[in-house]
Amino acid sequence: MKLDLVQTLALSGVLLFVGYGLQRLWPALARLNIPAPVIGGLLASIALLIAHSRDWPLPQFDTTLQQPLLVAFFTSIGYSASLSLLKVGGPKVLTLLAVVTAFAVLQNLLGIVLAAGFGLPPLFGVLTGSVTLTGGPATGLAFAPLFEEAGITGASSIAIASAMAGIVLGGLAGGPIGTMLIERHRLQGPGPGQQPPRSPAEAHAPVQAAQADASVPDAEAEIIEAADEDSAQARVVLKTLVVVLAAMWIGAGISTALAMTGVTLPGYIGAMLAAAAIRNLDDYTGWIGLSHRAVDTLGAVALSLFLVMALMTLDLTQLAGLAVPMIVMLFAQLALVSVVCFWPVFQTMGRDYDAAVTTGGFLGFMLGTTANAMAVMRTLVERYGAAPRAFLVAPLVGAFFVDFTNALIITVFLNLLG
Repeated sequence: MKLDLVQTLALSGVLLFVGYGLQRLWPALARLNIPAPVIGGLLASIALLIAHSRDWPLPQFDTTLQQPLLVAFFTSIGYSASLSLLKVGGPKVLTLLAVVTAFAVLQNLLGIVLAAGFGLPPLFGVLTGSVTLTGGPATGLAFAPLFEEAGITGASSIAIASAMAGIVLGGLAGGPIGTMLIERHRLQGPGPGQQPPRSPAEAHAPVQAAQADASVPDAEAEIIEAADEDSAQARVVLKTLVVVLAAMWIGAGISTALAMTGVTLPGYIGAMLAAAAIRNLDDYTGWIGLSHRAVDTLGAVALSLFLVMALMTLDLTQLAGLAVPMIVMLFAQLALVSVVCFWPVFQTMGRDYDAAVTTGGFLGFMLGTTANAMAVMRTLVERYGAAPRAFLVAPLVGAFFVDFTNALIITVFLNLLG
């Protein structure tokens, strides 16, 4: 059975909502921040593995949209790279970004040493290092083709296995580390029961329209108002789609120019750079009037569909024989990040209550995703009280800026070792 482009995309959407349904059915999946697209996509890849083992006919997918969806997601990340947000976060953002960047290098160095111990190529250690732990599933799958070209067989399967294990470990370990710091140093929060502060993305969302007049309008006025609102929303969606496509178009030219230098780069780097330039130009001039909530939403949709589509085509048989090395390497990475949480992260963040909450978030996104970090920090503040600085600094670094520095780090290792 062969599925065309539309059918493949439709199946990806169906599997995505299967993942959401399973999250609601088994809340433990949501508590561990296992992404819904990963759940749905892995179910499909497991079903294909069973079909392969029994010599059943396998479907063929048209994954033409897979790469454009990936580039669209990283373009949305580029639109998040605002210098004004960096200034809002202050020195703590720059400090944490420096620590995160240095730690991503350490992750790769540790991975290389351990890979050598198992007789595996050095790039295997990089793939199970900052590519999939700092980067998460999306970065792992984005760089997998380059690792395949460099000789790492089954790079996509290795990437998703490492990223998934990292998400679980990050979700389990972040809270206990933060709690240990708070209680060991007898740090005081403002007390439980306060709502966690909003993330930077929420804080910079468009201001909602003013409430309507208290008097009840007539039916005609309601229809006109609803039509105007729908028209405005349609323009926002259209403008968002156009600016993302424009950055992807410009970025394709940038990527082509960079590739001519002989440097190995993923295809989305140009689009990220173009989007970052457009975002900061708009911040300065206001010419475009970007809706950052709409950009984030479009990026999230693109990422979800990309992940499901990529996971549907995974060959899990390629993981045979790598279970022991991957388990050892992942727990070694957990030990490393736990040590770094006590020094230098906690110290450089100020050795106070906010620093402890930030440190828990650091462990969450350095092993998993920003969603892990937010979940860990929310768990801590629900018990000990609000930590506004932590909810500003950690998401800014984990969700926005680290993707740029990590991409550069991975690129350097690929060109040195590939």
